[in-house]
Amino acid sequence: MPEILQNILIILLSMWALIDNRGITVVNHWPITVGFFAGLIMGDLTTAMTIAGTFQLMSLGVAALGGSSVPDYALATVVAIFLNARTGADIGTSIAVGLPVGILAINLDIFARTLNSFVVEKSKALLEEGKFEASQNIHWISMFFVAMQGFIPMIILVLFGEAAVNTIIEVIPEWFTNGLNIAGGMLPVVGVAMLLRYMPSKRYFWAIIIGFVFSAYLKLPILGISLIGLSMAMVVFSNLTKENKALTTTENFTIEGDDFDE
Repeated sequence: MPEILQNILIILLSMWALIDNRGITVVNHWPITVGFFAGLIMGDLTTAMTIAGTFQLMSLGVAALGGSSVPDYALATVVAIFLNARTGADIGTSIAVGLPVGILAINLDIFARTLNSFVVEKSKALLEEGKFEASQNIHWISMFFVAMQGFIPMIILVLFGEAAVNTIIEVIPEWFTNGLNIAGGMLPVVGVAMLLRYMPSKRYFWAIIIGFVFSAYLKLPILGISLIGLSMAMVVFSNLTKENKALTTTENFTIEGDDFDE
């Protein structure tokens, strides 16, 4: 694929992922899904999915609850994949460069939300005036602000980033790069740990142990472990459903018996 076409598509992907995440949600804004399309665009799907999987693990347990802003791991994924394909930087270095971009995107998200608050107020005013079509159409401006969150970092990267990043990579000492690679390997573990805090880990600690044994001792691939986990979850869900039905039936019978006695 010609580089100019790759540049256009990679910019459009970063913009569309943000809009899609706030709309019909076809692509979503997950690193793993956005990374898949970025890998197709850049022509190296295997490396792209490795980078995307790393960022996906980093993002576990991180949610924009209550309208809060969080690092844009999907944008960081696209940046890292683009840099890896264009500069030949190793995966660790690409991730180490992409992650700060995703963190800095928090500021763009806050700025876009601030601007969109004015759009909402204007839409309400038009609605009160009975201008329903205008009230609806003004939200296209809101979509524009959202798209700019991906456009601004990517256009800078596409136009100036490659040469700048090459220079940075050449200047950065090897010990610092190695440190970034180690940190990049630790961050996914932090993401998993954060996710476990939201899950009923104490209740299903036995499942964690089983998964660890399959991975560490039996060397089972992650897909196989996931399928086993899915099967176990289906069994547990089925048993809980039966227990709830039995409990409900018993309670109904008791109530009916009391009514009959009366």
